[in-house]
Amino acid sequence: MSTLTRPPQVAGDASPVRRTSSRRTGRRGAYKGLLFLLPFLAGFVLTYVVPIGYAFSQSLHEKKSSGIGFGPPKVVFTGFANFSAILADGSFWAGMLRTLLFGAAQIAVMLGIALLLALLLDVVAARAVRFFRAGLLIPYVIPGVVSTLIWLFLYSPTASPIIDIGDKAGLDVTFFGGINTYLSLGNLLTWQGIGFNMILISASLQALPRELYEAARLDGAREWRIAWSVKIPNITGILVLTGMFSLIGRLQLFTEPLFLRYVAPESISTDFTPMLEIFDRAFKTGDYQYAAAESLVLAAVTGILAFVFYRVTNRKMS
Repeated sequence: MSTLTRPPQVAGDASPVRRTSSRRTGRRGAYKGLLFLLPFLAGFVLTYVVPIGYAFSQSLHEKKSSGIGFGPPKVVFTGFANFSAILADGSFWAGMLRTLLFGAAQIAVMLGIALLLALLLDVVAARAVRFFRAGLLIPYVIPGVVSTLIWLFLYSPTASPIIDIGDKAGLDVTFFGGINTYLSLGNLLTWQGIGFNMILISASLQALPRELYEAARLDGAREWRIAWSVKIPNITGILVLTGMFSLIGRLQLFTEPLFLRYVAPESISTDFTPMLEIFDRAFKTGDYQYAAAESLVLAAVTGILAFVFYRVTNRKMS
């Protein structure tokens, strides 16, 4: 009687039992990975997704008076009426343009100084590097509210020691009004941001292979030539990244002009920046629905501009 023989297994062919076991192991690994992700996903949903969804829901409504105007106002669904009104809101877009133009000048100055300091630190001794890094990082470590209050005191027309020194020297020193308002605000923001950006740029410089510098020196290049032709072209990635983060921060500018407004309300209006406009709409006027729509428009504009900035600068520097 003929017996059935088992066909020989092809090399690399796994048995069904082994394949099933590997699938189960893969699923278990995926489930364990998901468990590790759950705290982050929960925090992300609660702090980002839910507020954005709530803001979008609020933006589709509008507060209107009922009857002949004596009854309490009611919140009614109006669709995209708030967004249509924002498109025609001149003060909101004027604040957006003002913030963009101011940010373009201030970011260029801040990153230029941070780059220069990082290049200087790259050629000094290691002990000096640690000392200067710590000193330049202190303004970034100080909370934004505290640093703004420090400069608020220095800018105050009644308490500023700088104004007192100027008066004794016969100089009319003023920090607000016209271009002085932007210079004062820009000085504050630059003081806050130089240290952090310098640390990022300096870390990128430290990561570059030293053989590049030695080869350039053998070719007779001086230190300034090495910095311009070797160092800067190799750290364009971090320059683009810091520029993009700074642009996002400027479009969300709020704390500094809000505090400076207390000493210069005639120079810094309630619509000086988009965030000040949103704050005034929500917490002073009480128009939460319109403020929610403005915040979504600001978020969309910020995302689009950051994406365009990243693509354009990457294309030019690649």
